[in-house]
Amino acid sequence: MMSDATLFSLLLLMCVPWCLSSSPDKQLLVNMTLVQNASAFGAYCLDGSLPAYHLHRGFGAGENNWLLQFEGGGWCNNVASCLDRAKTHRGSTLYMDKMEVFAGILSNNASRNPDFYNWNRVKIRYCDGASFSGNSIFDDGTSLLYFRGQKIWEAIIVDLLPKGLSDAKKALLGGCSAGGLAVYLHCDNFTNYLPTNASVKCFSDAGFFLDARDIMLNNTMRAFYRNLTSLQGVVDNMDKNCTMSEYYPELCIFPQYALQYIGTPLFILNAAYDVYQFHHTLVPSSADPHGVWDYCKQNPAACSPNQIDVLQGFRQEMLYALRFFIEYSDQGGLFINSCFAHCQSESEDTWSGADSPRVNNKTIAEAVGDWYFGRSAAKEIDCAYPCDNTCHNLIGLHSSFKHYNGTSRLEQLTA
Repeated sequence: MMSDATLFSLLLLMCVPWCLSSSPDKQLLVNMTLVQNASAFGAYCLDGSLPAYHLHRGFGAGENNWLLQFEGGGWCNNVASCLDRAKTHRGSTLYMDKMEVFAGILSNNASRNPDFYNWNRVKIRYCDGASFSGNSIFDDGTSLLYFRGQKIWEAIIVDLLPKGLSDAKKALLGGCSAGGLAVYLHCDNFTNYLPTNASVKCFSDAGFFLDARDIMLNNTMRAFYRNLTSLQGVVDNMDKNCTMSEYYPELCIFPQYALQYIGTPLFILNAAYDVYQFHHTLVPSSADPHGVWDYCKQNPAACSPNQIDVLQGFRQEMLYALRFFIEYSDQGGLFINSCFAHCQSESEDTWSGADSPRVNNKTIAEAVGDWYFGRSAAKEIDCAYPCDNTCHNLIGLHSSFKHYNGTSRLEQLTA
């Protein structure tokens, strides 16, 4: 049973995209579309339900342009956690709201989303638990789970092609958190479906999950992903150039190893002190059984000097993993701000609001738009905490979720 405090935090966290966007009367709600032909691809959510997306049509100059956004929502890396997930909106379209709020990069408001407001905008719903990359089935005679994320991706793309995607002139594949990770996994494949003369690019928000040791020097996330890729049959769907070059092919799920093999122009948006990674990669509960980091997790101002040093080291590790992209990618874009946040593109307040995060006086929307349309240089890296006073820190929302069955409530609901 969840405590009242945990339930309140859960409800508040689920409210974030709504609470940080505009007033309710200005919210854009978009209907769900089930992929009726998904069975022809063997594409099912964890529980066997049909996959889905939400499409808001473009108009005017954006009529032939397409933005596809992968939904985030963590992962499940063992049978128990996937069975639990299959009974929620993260594993079944049966439990999903049939209307989805389109805000931030998905908004149709020209003043809040000037570069993409009139494009065809698609939210791809997440129900497989492996960043749209698995292709296997678990069936022990009692329980049945479909690990068909790869097939879901293919079925949704094929469903959209006759709706105008096949004639796209401009296209952007994006995603947040686990959806941001899916961008790294599917970016180059996306171009294969589109006209050769189309301008195709990719955008990952909070998807640069590091292969980093935790504070006890354990490879917590590496172990988590190893179980995930094995259970869901992910490795066969990764970039072959990457998997053939790595001694442990499953490491290619980490963007720092896959990045060098992505040929499509890519923009990386990440908080240097990404809250999810802070709480689950750097300081997972297993590495802090006595809760020494609890106050720091709630409020960075409460961190001790030693804890701040650890956090600064984590930021440096992220920048080091991106060093070649920063120096040598002439087509790449970057926005690394020194915030305690996770996912900043789907809320209008953090995407382009008057007081939204800025680096070198640029909002995230301005940086992404400048990069996509080639208006100006688009590699923005913030100075280290606590220099940035434009951050919308969400740190306190993430700390009350505890691990269970190999994953956590937070992992299942928000990453």
